[in-house]
Amino acid sequence: MQRVILHVDMDAFYAAVEQLDHPELRGKPVIVGAPPDKRGVVSAVSYEARPYGIHSAMPSREAGRRCPHAVFLPPNMRRYEEVSARIFSIFERFTPLLEPLSLDEAFLDVTGAQRIFGDGPAIARKIRTVIKTEIGLTASVGVAPNKFLAKVASDLNKPDGLTVVPDDPAGIKAFLTPLPVGRLWGVGKVMHARLEKAGIRTVGNVQAMSQADLARLVGKETASFFKELAEGVDDREVETSRQEKSLSREHTFDTDVTDRAEVERVLIELVEDVGRQLRALGRYTTGVQIKLRWQGFETLTRQKKLASPVKDDFSLLAGARELFAKEKLIKPVRLIGFGIYGLTDHAGQQLSLFEDTRNSTKKHERVSQTVDAIRRKFGSTSIRRGSSKIGQRD
Repeated sequence: MQRVILHVDMDAFYAAVEQLDHPELRGKPVIVGAPPDKRGVVSAVSYEARPYGIHSAMPSREAGRRCPHAVFLPPNMRRYEEVSARIFSIFERFTPLLEPLSLDEAFLDVTGAQRIFGDGPAIARKIRTVIKTEIGLTASVGVAPNKFLAKVASDLNKPDGLTVVPDDPAGIKAFLTPLPVGRLWGVGKVMHARLEKAGIRTVGNVQAMSQADLARLVGKETASFFKELAEGVDDREVETSRQEKSLSREHTFDTDVTDRAEVERVLIELVEDVGRQLRALGRYTTGVQIKLRWQGFETLTRQKKLASPVKDDFSLLAGARELFAKEKLIKPVRLIGFGIYGLTDHAGQQLSLFEDTRNSTKKHERVSQTVDAIRRKFGSTSIRRGSSKIGQRD
């Protein structure tokens, strides 16, 4: 049986959730991100704002200039995560072969599910209907024999679109031929400029070019990769065990900051937010890092390997404090970031000599999880930690 892969991509997810929660915003241009009078960037854009040329990662001030009447909202990640969990639970009704890519998109292998729910397009229609009926959001879906084609297809008829790719080689080639060369994975801005300069503007141009000629332009391995994609070849499986290898959060200050206590206060908030995400995943981290960006955009990162895997805020804060204490604020700070890496499913093992340390770590995990539960119920500001407490253990 030929594989049937779906790529499901929620439409303007963050902005759509805000419009779902605030009906008065429906039909209006909504921008999720920093406010237009502050430094920062756009995280998500509703479809009503897109005709103004606004897109994610655009500076918010530029977005505000292009669309002065847009409604700007700060990201509400906990709400987006909650809605995402409901969406993924719908996916799981149709297949256990699920590969999350982000909060709002995933690959689904529905090859075996066809015996129960019908063919690929029928399953895609059912998933879109359930999401619309139970949650109130729209999704665009690509149906194809592999992941690359499904991903390309889902983006062609947004929003609320369904695109089915042919499953025969000739049909696949015809489907890809007119598409811009930028649709090929691995074609970024630099590569795109190089290909366009050589007159390669469509996937069809890649199909028609000899591999030897393409290799002289982009290199042997890249040429082989592009030629396979241009023919619609992609043998990768849906990775059901795909897991995050790192987590991070950053904050850009409205104005550059020289007060060390203020930078540290924001660092604490970032650490606690990353810790909450880590515990939600049920995982542990083996390393921490901080990022500082000065006035003028000079950036440094510092990281530290931990003695054993942890997931409690006390350990994360202690690591952040150690790294932050070593850095002098030589210039006003524009951005502060905190991240963790080397995520693992297993807790650290302590020798019996360190029984007290192990018990203390377990207690800190329980405290951190309790704080998570309180904040979920009563809001993120229901419990605050003072900067003087950073990393302190009782």
